[in-house]
Amino acid sequence: MQWSLFLLILMGQWSFFACHLYEYHFVGEKKTWYEAQKYCRENYTDLATVSNMADMKRLSDTTVQQGEAWIGMYNQTQSNRTWHWSMPGVEFNESETNWTSGEPNDIGGVENCVFIREDSNWRDGPCECESYFICYDENNATDKYHLIKEKKKWSAAQEYCRERYTDLVSGLKQFQDMSQKLAVDIQSVNKDMWVWIGLFRDSWMWSDGSSFSFRNWDLNKPGSKKCAMTELNGSGKWSSDDCNETKPFFCYDVSSMTDKVILIKENKTWEEALYYCRENYSDLVSITNPHQQRWVQERAKNASTDFVWLGLRYTCTLDFWFWVSNDVVNYTNWAPGGTTDDCGMSGAMDRGRQHQWFTKPDNNKFNFICSKC
Repeated sequence: MQWSLFLLILMGQWSFFACHLYEYHFVGEKKTWYEAQKYCRENYTDLATVSNMADMKRLSDTTVQQGEAWIGMYNQTQSNRTWHWSMPGVEFNESETNWTSGEPNDIGGVENCVFIREDSNWRDGPCECESYFICYDENNATDKYHLIKEKKKWSAAQEYCRERYTDLVSGLKQFQDMSQKLAVDIQSVNKDMWVWIGLFRDSWMWSDGSSFSFRNWDLNKPGSKKCAMTELNGSGKWSSDDCNETKPFFCYDVSSMTDKVILIKENKTWEEALYYCRENYSDLVSITNPHQQRWVQERAKNASTDFVWLGLRYTCTLDFWFWVSNDVVNYTNWAPGGTTDDCGMSGAMDRGRQHQWFTKPDNNKFNFICSKC
């Protein structure tokens, strides 16, 4: 049953996020950053927020104009610096850290990036220091972690990893998975060696209040200015400028979100929900980044059951979780202890509280969310 259902799912798949839950708009009229923010909020949703490289490409593809354009990031310098992981979709959790006693401490001045040594404990350090670093490769099942024995500043290390692998190693789970291999690799070079990881902090924020950690700064940027812009030269790299300078800008719009996902207030098993969505819409909804999580959870709030089915399924035959749309399960929002790898299990979102995901027996009956494209 498990294998035949898996084949049926694959044969009937549609890719939900061939369409997107938000759209970018390039505005060629030159405005200050604050004027651009006001314009976007009045006419769309807000100045553009960017959550990953796929977003960055979509944003860049909306214009062929050259030069620079404002995006929705600004430096809230009076606020506390916030820790982020470099890899999009990996959220920093204050309760899950591995700091050396007394860290972080800014003992050498402003220390916004993080090293580890053989013991894998974290220590903050100046991002301008040059050191070895660790890349993570999500597409290599047997060799995901790579100690790069080239000394680079943190931002150059990030760029190197993104160009050749996925990103700098990010998240406590990745550290736990690699700790033994890392210790051997570091010992083979120098047990006292410092190594960059993908943890950094800054006081940059998004205009719409999003907490997305994605940054695409040009090397040695952002600099001392307070508002962020992107280069319209194909690279899409970011830098900063005086907020009172006038430039074209990017807005984003989620007004069409209601046309792309729908909550079905009928109680069905996971399989019944899958068939219903495919017969009447496109598919059970998939969530592959924090933006999509945000839009889908708005629908879940109105459910009449405590949970809503998502298009997330576990196959015990092949021993992995998959989205029925065939998207890779990279971004996740599992509740602590909420996931169980077992036969007959599927993924559901909590309609309240944190809207986290839970493993539920697929014969439970819940409301569900369908994608419409």
